[in-house]
Amino acid sequence: MGIGLLDINDSNLQLWHNDKRVQSPGYALLQGQQYLFGAAARSAARLQPRDINTRYWWQLGTDTLQPALGPARHTGDLVHAHLRQLHTEAQQPDEILLAVSGSMQHDQLALLLGIVQQCPFDAVGLVNRSVALGSVYSQGERMFHLEIQLHQSVLSELVARNNGIEPQRNVPLPGCGLLQLQERMVELIAAAFVRQTRFDPRRKAATEQQLYDALPAALQALKTSAETNMEVNGYQARISANELEVAGKRLFDSVRESMGVLSSDDQVIADPIAALLPGLLGEFPKLEIVEIDAMRSALQAHEKKLVQREQALNFVTHLPRLKEKLTADEAPAVPPPTTIDSPPVKPVSRATHILQNHIAHSLTVPGLKVAKDWEFFLDDQGWQLRGNGSALSVNGHPYHSGQILGVGDSVTTDDGTTAMLIEVKN
Repeated sequence: MGIGLLDINDSNLQLWHNDKRVQSPGYALLQGQQYLFGAAARSAARLQPRDINTRYWWQLGTDTLQPALGPARHTGDLVHAHLRQLHTEAQQPDEILLAVSGSMQHDQLALLLGIVQQCPFDAVGLVNRSVALGSVYSQGERMFHLEIQLHQSVLSELVARNNGIEPQRNVPLPGCGLLQLQERMVELIAAAFVRQTRFDPRRKAATEQQLYDALPAALQALKTSAETNMEVNGYQARISANELEVAGKRLFDSVRESMGVLSSDDQVIADPIAALLPGLLGEFPKLEIVEIDAMRSALQAHEKKLVQREQALNFVTHLPRLKEKLTADEAPAVPPPTTIDSPPVKPVSRATHILQNHIAHSLTVPGLKVAKDWEFFLDDQGWQLRGNGSALSVNGHPYHSGQILGVGDSVTTDDGTTAMLIEVKN
C-alpha cells in the first residue's frame, strides 16, 4: 500500500499516498450535522460565515468550542474529522508519517497523536516540517524557513549541527497569517473596484465570495505581469502588483526584524504559497520558494530514519542534510497505483455540473468550456481539463495536466472567472 506522507500546515494540508496527492486547507463547514472540509468549505466562507471554523488546527485542544459548531465538542473533534476525510480521499493508507510545524505545542502534539489513535490508520513517524524541508535545501550553517499558516506566520531558524540540521528557535509572527494577508489585499482590490467602477464587491456576501475565489488566479497572473484584470459579477477592475505590496508590509517588517542581519551564507526558504504574495521576493532577494513536492521528497529520502513502528513516537527534530536538492528524476520512486494481482479500480467522479455565475452547466455537454482555451473532458480516471494559453488554478494552486477534478474543486481562470464542480442529484 505504501506509507502516506502528511504535511500539516493549515493553509494547505497535503497528503501523498502512492500516486495520489490530496490538498485540503484547514476550513471546516457545518452542513446539517455533518462537516465539509478543505477547498469546498473555503468556497462558502463568506456565504456562511457562522458555519465556518478555521482555527481548529491552530487552536488544537479540548476546551469547549466557542462558538459552537454542530456536534463537535472541541477543536480536537474537527481535527479528527478532517484527518478521516483526508485519509479517505488519499485511498486509505494503513500508515501515515506526520510532518508538523515547530510552532505546535507539546500538549498539542500529544493530543494530535491521541486523535490519530482513534483514526483508521497508524501514525508511524513524527517530524518537524521545517527540519524536513531544511534537510533538502540547507547548504550553509544557518537557514530560515518562513511558514505561512492561516492565522499566523512562523519563522523557524535552523542551524547545522552534528552532521545535520536542527531548529534553533521558532518565532510566531501574529497578525501575519494567510487570512489576514488575504483580507488586506481584498480591501485594496475592493477599493479599486469602487474607484474604477463604483461597484463594491464587499456589499453582498455572494460577490465578496467571488472576489476571494478570484484572488489566487489574480496573484498568479501578477507573478509574471505588473497588472491584471479582475472580474466580479460582470464588473472589471485593473489591479497592479505595486498597489498590493502594502498588504504584506507587516509580514515583511516582522520577518526582517526576526532574522536580523543576514550573512552571505545564510539561506531563506518559504512554502510555495508564499510565492503568491506581491513584493515578497523583492523584499528578500535571498529567499527561495520550495518546490511543491519538496516535502514528499524529504520524507521519502529519510523514511528509514523517521518510521518508528515498534516504539512510542519521538518528535524528530534533527535530520542529516542531503548532499543536493532532489530533482524529479532523483526523488525516490513512487510505487505504482496497482499490483499484478490487484486489478485497477476505475475512479468515479461524483461531479455532474459546474456552477458558474450562479448557473449550473451539465458536464455532459461535449466540449464544455471553463475558459476560452480550456474545456472539460472525461477519461477512465475522472474529469480533467485540456487546453493551453491562459493560466488556470484549482483551489488556489496552478492546474497541472492529468489532475483529476471532483466535487468541491474550484477552477479559476486568469481573468478571475470561477467555476465550481458540484453534484446535482435527481
